[in-house]
Amino acid sequence: MIAMTPARFKRNRPALSPLSIALCAGLLMSATTVAPARTAPASKQAATTVAPNDASVVETTATAAPGELPTGSRRYEVTLKQMGAAVPMILRGVEGSNNVPFDIRADEVVTSARVKLSYSYSPALLPDLSHINVMVNGEVAGTLPVPKASAGSIQQAVVNIPPQLVTQFNNLNIQLIGHYTMECEDPLHSSLWANISNRSTLEIVVTPLALANDLSIVPLPFFDRRDARQLNLPFVFTSAPDNATLEAAGTVASWFGALASYRGAKFPSALNKIPDSGNAILVTTNEIRALGLDLPAPTGPSITILPNPNDQYGKLLVIGGRDAKELKQAAHALVSGNKALTGQRAVITKLVELEPRKAYDAPRWLRSDRPVKFGELATPASLNVSGFSPRVINVDMRLPPDLFAWRDKGVPVNLKYRYTPQPLSTTSTLNVSTNGLFLRSFPLPSITRLDGGEGLLARLKTDSSIPVETDFRIPLQIMPSTSQLQFRYQYDYIKQGECRDVIIDNVRGAIEPDSTIDISGYAHYIAMPDLAAFRNSGFPFTRMADLSETTVVLPNNAGNAEISAYLGILGRLSDSTGYPATGVTVARADQAAALANKDIILIGSGDNQPLLTQWAKESPANMGGAPRRTDLSDLVYKAWSWVAPHTRDTADRTRGELAFTTDGASVVFAGFESPVSSGRSVVAISSSRPEGMDEAIDALISTDETVVMQGNVAAVRGKEVESLVAEKTYYVGNLGPLRWLQWQIWSHPVLMILLVALGIALLSIPLYFALRARARRRLNP
Repeated sequence: MIAMTPARFKRNRPALSPLSIALCAGLLMSATTVAPARTAPASKQAATTVAPNDASVVETTATAAPGELPTGSRRYEVTLKQMGAAVPMILRGVEGSNNVPFDIRADEVVTSARVKLSYSYSPALLPDLSHINVMVNGEVAGTLPVPKASAGSIQQAVVNIPPQLVTQFNNLNIQLIGHYTMECEDPLHSSLWANISNRSTLEIVVTPLALANDLSIVPLPFFDRRDARQLNLPFVFTSAPDNATLEAAGTVASWFGALASYRGAKFPSALNKIPDSGNAILVTTNEIRALGLDLPAPTGPSITILPNPNDQYGKLLVIGGRDAKELKQAAHALVSGNKALTGQRAVITKLVELEPRKAYDAPRWLRSDRPVKFGELATPASLNVSGFSPRVINVDMRLPPDLFAWRDKGVPVNLKYRYTPQPLSTTSTLNVSTNGLFLRSFPLPSITRLDGGEGLLARLKTDSSIPVETDFRIPLQIMPSTSQLQFRYQYDYIKQGECRDVIIDNVRGAIEPDSTIDISGYAHYIAMPDLAAFRNSGFPFTRMADLSETTVVLPNNAGNAEISAYLGILGRLSDSTGYPATGVTVARADQAAALANKDIILIGSGDNQPLLTQWAKESPANMGGAPRRTDLSDLVYKAWSWVAPHTRDTADRTRGELAFTTDGASVVFAGFESPVSSGRSVVAISSSRPEGMDEAIDALISTDETVVMQGNVAAVRGKEVESLVAEKTYYVGNLGPLRWLQWQIWSHPVLMILLVALGIALLSIPLYFALRARARRRLNP
């Protein structure tokens, strides 16, 4: 906006010419309307309209509502929350700002983009001096005015982003330029604020690009880390897959699942049908000319990248071999050595297997054998912050779910950090939280409080920061399998007086990468079954990162639904470990040898899984056969989701049983001890109809915090999961003889009384005979 006040004009100015008067009049008229972010013809400048909720709508150009998309293009929207803004953006001060990243796939180019903002701002802002900037990669894409008439109410605005500003990796920054007075002002005054809703959206229109047929780009375009959406990657088989073929496909799917990570991944399967569009994985031991591909029969373990014959922009990744053994070699070569592959086709001539994995050595889990440095969990750049209101430093970590928390003193943390000391006395602090729960607060003393200012130069580093080292502990009960340590520097701003409050942004803070967290003192011991441990971290199957102690049992006549569920489950397990399932075993119900000494995932729908019927007595639920059956307890009336130090607090014995028939797609997760090997676990995932298997995978990969799976029976109903029973029946892990005895005595008070009585008896008997002998000697010298 352009504003003119009498204070800005000096006396004795020369008279204005008629042309100047006309220009000034035009400017004054335009100042009463909304200024567009970019210059546009007068006929195309937007007018203010009213939304259905009576909130003002500001569009920066008349092209805010795109018309028909060009052929092949697609439009999608992501919210600021999906982009990383967990809470609404609160902008404070004269130059408050916040940003979120967004990325564009390598096989797409942006043709148009716009931001739909929902925001509000302080009524104290001066419209002539204040505004909100929308910036992309440091460049201003649009500026929003802050008129008094709309202050304090929710506004809607659409800002178009010039496509040339958008690259593959981008930052969307919202900046408040705020002033509340024409005189001297406090740059951090409480009236300087704007609130940007994290429900605001970024809308992007992209046109696909055809990438080269070169293995060097893999995992592109099948997975692109720039794409924050759920991964949906079809698997195509040229014949009914046997167990070894499914193991090869599972290895590849688990690798993509680990890459997809928080996005989640689904792998719909098909037989002899290449998808009409997009990318797919093709697993074959035959020539595939019949599918429209000119690819000869494999001559050995091979990996090939081809165009999708149905989509000029899609690709096929062909895993080939003359038999299932070679398919597994090709799959292992892809997941372990894809960075070395080049060209359109690679034939594997030699593959040296890696040394076997060890328990609890998953790349994404905290090491259980030594302290782990923060530099192994976060990048150095993410551990550094600046400014009086810096962002929160987050350190993500995944813990094994079977850490034994009895008589827990807390997880030890050795924290090393640095900060810029302020010259005068302040109440600045470094606050430490975990998963949003406050833990500790460490003071950040000013220069005057450090040795009275004496000897300070000897402590300061070249960057004028003070190094501090301290130790504290985190209660294990507030650290679930997926946890986050949060560090927030809160600097106190010293007011210097009227017209002297100028912010000098010279404060810095950093968490040292060699700070450590140590879980090596914990034993591994957990009461089972525990579906919470399975859903959150894939335990106990992920105890071995390569799933070498896991067998997945499929029906003999497994269809696309069961195979897709199998691939989706492996993708979810590898998301937890960060490692592909190179050691998983696939078996059928009649292959008992493959079930011995293994943890078992049992998949079935309808009546096609005989083990659901054979193990009905051991299982707390059975969806195989008719009628269906499930155990019931008081768990449905309870609400707990914390890690209890004693399993009695989370145990809930079975109180009833329900049998029923239904024509709906009932989906049940059930956990129980393996009937084949004691101490081993079974998780059965069953549905009354094949369509229900997709709901089961959705329940596993959902990021919705309301989806909670606990106990040993959980029922899935659409997007809802209800836990039914939490009965603990067996333990896995090892405490050592002495600690196991202590645990048993403490867990069973009656046993403790009996042992005390037995101990007293054992001491009393020899004491009695000794006293009797002494009495006899005294009476008969």
